[in-house]
Amino acid sequence: MSRYRIFNTQDAIEYAREFGRCFSSDSRLSAEEIGDGNLNLVFKIHEEGTDRRLIVKQALPYVRCVGESWPLTLDRARIEAEVLLRHGEFCPEHTVAVLHHDAELAIMVLEDLSHCQVWRAGLIAGKAYPKATAQLGEYLAQTLYHTSDFHQPSQDKKADVARFINPEMCEITEDVFFTDPYRDHERNNINPDIRADAERLWADRPLKARVASLKHAFLTRAEALLHGDVHSGSIFVDEDTLKVFDAEFGYYGPMGFDVGSAIGNLLLNFCGQPGLQTPEQASAAQDARIQDVLILWQTFSRRFAALAAGNRDQALAEPGYLDAFLGQVWRDSLGFAGTELVRRTIGIAHVADLDGIADAAARARCQRTALALGRDLILSADALHDSGALVNLLTSYR
Repeated sequence: MSRYRIFNTQDAIEYAREFGRCFSSDSRLSAEEIGDGNLNLVFKIHEEGTDRRLIVKQALPYVRCVGESWPLTLDRARIEAEVLLRHGEFCPEHTVAVLHHDAELAIMVLEDLSHCQVWRAGLIAGKAYPKATAQLGEYLAQTLYHTSDFHQPSQDKKADVARFINPEMCEITEDVFFTDPYRDHERNNINPDIRADAERLWADRPLKARVASLKHAFLTRAEALLHGDVHSGSIFVDEDTLKVFDAEFGYYGPMGFDVGSAIGNLLLNFCGQPGLQTPEQASAAQDARIQDVLILWQTFSRRFAALAAGNRDQALAEPGYLDAFLGQVWRDSLGFAGTELVRRTIGIAHVADLDGIADAAARARCQRTALALGRDLILSADALHDSGALVNLLTSYR
């Protein structure tokens, strides 16, 4: 018989006391359920009179924002914990620490990051985190390189590909990234003011053919162990710190998907700025987002290349191949960034960078910008040969 049960706050307190490593048996603990996502329960556990805190996270057997009509596998909690543990081996400074996990209860105990802020909220509020994009580039380089064929022995990597098979969560991504937003589907969430723009996108056959190519890459190219959902809402930051969490969509896939998801979320904030701030503030913030994208890519590609210089596979070490491979990752990243812009504008899961714009007319304008830029990135990825070409494209949307 399964031990699984859905936790309440008292359950979370007792679990944290037993497995949290920092609370004594007689400490007074309080718990608050803080989960604001679509899939899980998240409890913050606090020892009264101290600054000691932990997070207890439990997967639900269904999509929380929909209900029991959309069931989900609990194995995603095991995969999330093991992805974070694996990524933490290679980049502990930028991966949330897993202190304990139990696959049968679908539960994890995590370090608390209350001293940080969710990156998306900070960007919307106009805060600057000058180290964050380079730190994220480092995280992506370390985790993607060390779980790829450039580093892992072939047999070890093949075993890991099997271990991290994540079909149900991948199916969600396949639908909400590459299928639903490109047709009139009941799961889509479309502002009526941009309905005509969505309908034009649904009729755009060259665009849909390119999206099909991106989906096929997502389905078939097991290049590295992805986080699978790298967006500004799954990253904590402060002036000196960046830590990535929420890896339940992890699996072995194309590297450009993680890099592109990160770029896409910076560009969602870019698109939303004219509706979030004054014209002068918005212009400065858009310049900052362009620089963020460049720093992210430059840090990732430079660090990945440095790590790959020690590659032991003679074929993969052939002069010229690494540059060609990173060129493919660049093109993939731009295409996947475009799908992130589209799906966050007219798909099921939106972002506050756009939906948080109070003025309806300004919100619609920013959403149209996101759709148009997403389309351009998808269709033009092969022609944007370097960062200068990307800057020219982004500047045209200011």
